[in-house]
Amino acid sequence: MKQRQLGPFTVSAIGLGCMNLSHAYGPPVSPEQAEKVLLTALDAGVTLFDTAALYGFGANETLLGRVLKQHRRKFTLASKCGMQGVTQADGKPMRVIDGRPETIKQTCEDALRRLQTDVIDLYYLHRWDKKVPIEDSVGALSDLVRQGKIQSIGLSEVSATTIRKAHAVHPIAAVQTEYSLWTRNPEIAVLEACKDIGAAFVAFSPVGRGFLCGAPIDVSALDAKDIRRAMPRFAQATNEANQKLLAPYKALADQAGCTPAQLALAWLLHKAPHIIPIPGTTSVAHLLDDVAADHISLSPETLAALEDLINERTVSGNRYNAQAISEVDTEVFD
Repeated sequence: MKQRQLGPFTVSAIGLGCMNLSHAYGPPVSPEQAEKVLLTALDAGVTLFDTAALYGFGANETLLGRVLKQHRRKFTLASKCGMQGVTQADGKPMRVIDGRPETIKQTCEDALRRLQTDVIDLYYLHRWDKKVPIEDSVGALSDLVRQGKIQSIGLSEVSATTIRKAHAVHPIAAVQTEYSLWTRNPEIAVLEACKDIGAAFVAFSPVGRGFLCGAPIDVSALDAKDIRRAMPRFAQATNEANQKLLAPYKALADQAGCTPAQLALAWLLHKAPHIIPIPGTTSVAHLLDDVAADHISLSPETLAALEDLINERTVSGNRYNAQAISEVDTEVFD
């Protein structure tokens, strides 16, 4: 695969977001299927694997540790802290955002154990805990760098202003935020901020949570715990409105000689050299389709047609519900 720079690391131009294997889109896949996806990605040349303490409340980190431990020198390992699961008094798990330095450091210790590694290459603050100054949370991460437990620091779902405040405390290697044709918020200020400080921009949900794979999504058929059920873009009326974009979108993919998912990923790769998409999947076939996108060339005319078709004005519905919007620090379009 082609390569891009992520902080001090040279990684594959397309990485693998591992969340889907354990979290957010219904029941986890079988251990055998998860292992097959991870090892196929490694064999296909993927060298950036992205996980988090939150995913499966530790199960995803445990999965990567078990499957990839013996291949540790072959890839760059990214994980996240600051948003994780805790056990309540009644024994039920609950998601919490906690950016206190002591919590960050304990979460890192737990992650190192689950990942079966001595060091995490890139450690993100998964969410900025707005009760804690960003300088304090990044300061804790900086301590972990000095202790040799992590090699570089990333941020997730933050504004350009917060990026610069954090970068003043310790160099920020990467910023991770949702970015695709149908979620263009990073174009307001964050992409430029990353370029200014020399950070990579890691695009999660680069195929629009499955929408840009081209097939209409029947929300009523999704698992009861699928996070898309709570997202305004997948409510019945907005989902129906957005599906009208699919036929012309698929026509552009046909013209480019690629699949719809490949078109979405190739668009991101064409946007800027510091962008690294990390699609997630539970399917080996979809994985191989995704990673092939790094060899697709799009003409200026195709790029313009894509951006005119799918953008913040033509897509119906917010990307997050009110609760999730309150938890992020990203800029929004007027």
